Amino acid sequence: MEISALLTSAGINIGICCVLFSLYSILRKQPSNRNVYFGRKLAQMRSKRSDPHWFERFVPSPSWIVKAWETSEDVILAAGGLDAVVFMRMLVFSIRIFSIAAIVCTAIVLPLNYYGEEMQHKLIPAESLEVFTTQNVKEGSRWLWAHCLALYIISCSACILLYFENKSIIKRRLAYIKGSSQDLSQFAVLVRGIPWSAEESYSTSLKNYFTKHYPSSYLSHQMVYHCGKIEKLMKNVREMYDVLYHDSIPSCHSCGLSGGGRPNVFNILVNEPEIIEKGRLDLQDLRDRGKPMLDYEELFSLGILSKECPSAFVFFKTRYAAACAAQAHQSSNPMLWVTNLAPEPRDVYWPNLAIPYRQFWLRRTATLLATAAFLVFFIAPVTLVQSLANLTQLQQAFPFLKGLLKKPYVSQLVTGYLPSVILVLFFYTVPPLMILFSTIEGSISRSGRKRGACCKVLFFTIWNVFFVNIASGTVLNKLNVFSQPKDIPTQLAAGAVPAAVKFFMTYVLTSGWTSLACEVVQLWPLLCNFIYKFILRKNHGPFDGEYTFPYHSEAPRVLLFGLLGLNFAILAPLMLPLLLIYFCLAYLVYKNQILNVYITDYDSGGKYWPIVQTSTIFSLVMAQIIAMGVFALKKSPVCLGFTIPLAICTLLFNEYCRRRFLPVFKNIASEVLIDLDQQDEENGRMEAIYQRLQSAYCQLEWLAYGSSRPKTKYLCNDEDIRHTQELKSEIEFSQEITSDESVDRPRPANHKTDVESSPIR
Repeated sequence: MEISALLTSAGINIGICCVLFSLYSILRKQPSNRNVYFGRKLAQMRSKRSDPHWFERFVPSPSWIVKAWETSEDVILAAGGLDAVVFMRMLVFSIRIFSIAAIVCTAIVLPLNYYGEEMQHKLIPAESLEVFTTQNVKEGSRWLWAHCLALYIISCSACILLYFENKSIIKRRLAYIKGSSQDLSQFAVLVRGIPWSAEESYSTSLKNYFTKHYPSSYLSHQMVYHCGKIEKLMKNVREMYDVLYHDSIPSCHSCGLSGGGRPNVFNILVNEPEIIEKGRLDLQDLRDRGKPMLDYEELFSLGILSKECPSAFVFFKTRYAAACAAQAHQSSNPMLWVTNLAPEPRDVYWPNLAIPYRQFWLRRTATLLATAAFLVFFIAPVTLVQSLANLTQLQQAFPFLKGLLKKPYVSQLVTGYLPSVILVLFFYTVPPLMILFSTIEGSISRSGRKRGACCKVLFFTIWNVFFVNIASGTVLNKLNVFSQPKDIPTQLAAGAVPAAVKFFMTYVLTSGWTSLACEVVQLWPLLCNFIYKFILRKNHGPFDGEYTFPYHSEAPRVLLFGLLGLNFAILAPLMLPLLLIYFCLAYLVYKNQILNVYITDYDSGGKYWPIVQTSTIFSLVMAQIIAMGVFALKKSPVCLGFTIPLAICTLLFNEYCRRRFLPVFKNIASEVLIDLDQQDEENGRMEAIYQRLQSAYCQLEWLAYGSSRPKTKYLCNDEDIRHTQELKSEIEFSQEITSDESVDRPRPANHKTDVESSPIR
């Protein structure tokens, strides 16, 4: 592919980005789109108990780029949690390392590649991309030491920056743990595989077991139930509420739909004739008790909850006792009495808690096989993409297109832009499917499900975008696989990878630049919002501030570009400026999305960082192995000999980081837990914590609000509904907006919310 084809692809993508960013600047100011572009602000409006009309006076900042640039990391922490900070630190790390790589490689390596062979050079637009890669370097060239030096500079810089990023993230995580004294999950343990007994129920068996083995630390427990009639009733109530709340708030209030913008479904359930007759309960009786929900035993006796599951949340009197119980084997049979630290209440993925523990290994095996099958299936579209990128192959496969493909603009469009677009469209099916696989696996937390999908998507993209593209595009055509298998590594490193640069550069433009523009415009939510408001004539849309950041799709994309950049740094330095522009643009776009669009419904405490660490080390080692192949093929044994210890040192550095930093993400240190317990005991907060534990893990709340509802702090109370009974039209809204309110003030790292605050419901 010539430089002109790359310029054609760059021009098309730049044009699309300019159009989409301009469109965003216009659409974000329209009141009808505020639920699309300011979903988090909409959620904040519901939490403003003192001023329920706060959001109606909100006007977007005129320059979102400047606002995103000026936003500090503490504000990101307060807005998106520690996961958002980890994601932004990943982008900052990428900007730093590729700034160093771009300076070194464009100043040293690129001229040596270009003048490596004695040839008559053409004008730059007419030059082939291979001229700018190591393919243009002569065998035995004495200038290959510059490539080895650049590799050393990049690798050492990456390891040093990664070390300091590890220290920074670990410091943030420890502050996050110490500042989360209100986190009730530290007192809870999820127990699965409770053995069945004909003489007693699961609840009784569990109580007897923990009373016997943990007599001084056991507090109470909460069983998990199979959802019977209540699940259907809850679904109907939520649908009814969505109509009543958005069409007429007074109607909602008169129907008793209280509880912070969501219906008090239990008030409605007890008006069911069958339940009233069966349990002799009425609404006034519920209010007299002062309970936010019916007792589990009552619901079980009424048939609303069908039966107990062999799973339960067990609560302990101290954090240290809960940690010890979670890490210990409770039985000689590892399939019984399985304990794990419980997720945060809002992070629990309730549907998977009813899965029998003995099924988990079958589910994981099935999803592993399904993922492998999908990997094999996806080779077909990748091969199709590579056939489009190779003009000669395309003319041989479709002879009737020879005349059309000989036209310069058509050939540049087909080889420079179309392949990457097709692959990007195919890849849109991957993240939802991997979320489905992670759900089938049986993840007990929503963050764990998304994190598992992130790992699957990352492996999938690295395999199909990097390895399969290289193999299908060049190796099968240029390598005699069966007669000379020993030459595969060398030719793969020195021939296939540099030759594939033409596709990967266009892929960075399409999947990188254009995808960021699509992310900021929110094309799918915008389309749904338009259909709901202007075609279906509804006052609300399906994306009213109720979706979280898609780490499972965005983090793998960023890490894939990191892999491409490190592997092509010395082979094809022209890619580095494109990647650097992508990372800088991503830094601004994702900051804006975290501040304005996505809510923080749950947080894993920065557990995405081990994925970043592992992926970065893998990329470095892969780049060094490919460089060894280049030096071997170019007959430079000195450079090859110097690269081997570099790879060994990188692996040793990774082992040190694994032992020094990564254990902090798996378990909480005992000294931290004991200090928190002592502080709570000295301040007299333990009794309040015990009271909150009784209603923290409420399965009925999940049924009432659904798994995608915002945090409790985002929900209003009855007074808020009374204040917002008169909804303003969009014309009135546009006339009244007068000022811009910035993001919530950042929370100090060691901030501790008083435990005596209102209990989680």
